[in-house]
Amino acid sequence: MAGKAKPGKRKSEATGRRPATARSPAETAPPWPAADRRATSKERRRQAILTAALDVFSERGFASARLDDVAAAAGVAKGTLYLYFPDKEALFQALVRSAAESVATEIAEIPDRRHLSYDEALARIFAVFRRDILGTRRKHVLRLLLAEGGRFPALAEFYWREILTKAMPVLAALAHEAVRRGEIASDAAARFPQLIMSPLIMTVIWDGLFSRFAPLDVDGLIEAHRELLLGRRPGGQP
Repeated sequence: MAGKAKPGKRKSEATGRRPATARSPAETAPPWPAADRRATSKERRRQAILTAALDVFSERGFASARLDDVAAAAGVAKGTLYLYFPDKEALFQALVRSAAESVATEIAEIPDRRHLSYDEALARIFAVFRRDILGTRRKHVLRLLLAEGGRFPALAEFYWREILTKAMPVLAALAHEAVRRGEIASDAAARFPQLIMSPLIMTVIWDGLFSRFAPLDVDGLIEAHRELLLGRRPGGQP
């Protein structure tokens, strides 16, 4: 009968379609194992929730922010959000941890970098803070913590426990070692390690409150702060 393909002919020839080109197993395999794809998808969803939370918290503050709004902004169901964060406080804590992580890591690794001078160690810490906090939206997390910590002591306690109690002793030891080596004359930063980071925190406050009136030269301030900590005169002279 007309229209039937001849015996031995492939169906693609009978229909006029070109046969599909055979692909190697490497070409047809997924780009990563299924378990890795699930983990990657889960991490992307978690990051989307954190990004949305930063928007909502920044706009409304911790007290007025609702998890429903965070879920909607992230494009997930509220039940999905709860799979990652059991409550609003846990979500905010995750924001704080993610914002401070790189700076906290840089400080934590100082004891393993004894070959660095005091100046070099400070430069590394300040560069990470400048790049990862002052230069990004993460500064809003710190600003929120400063604004809301008094009304929500658990948030301040979390930052104290997770960040400050680990960073302050290391910074104090760094300054003490600089005195011992003769790199600096004053032990003020060893006695009060808050002096090392306080001006950087101040830049976050200034940016949020006063930058529209008097923009701050952040890089210039950081360099001036290093000169003070090192006991240098302008131009780098001791």
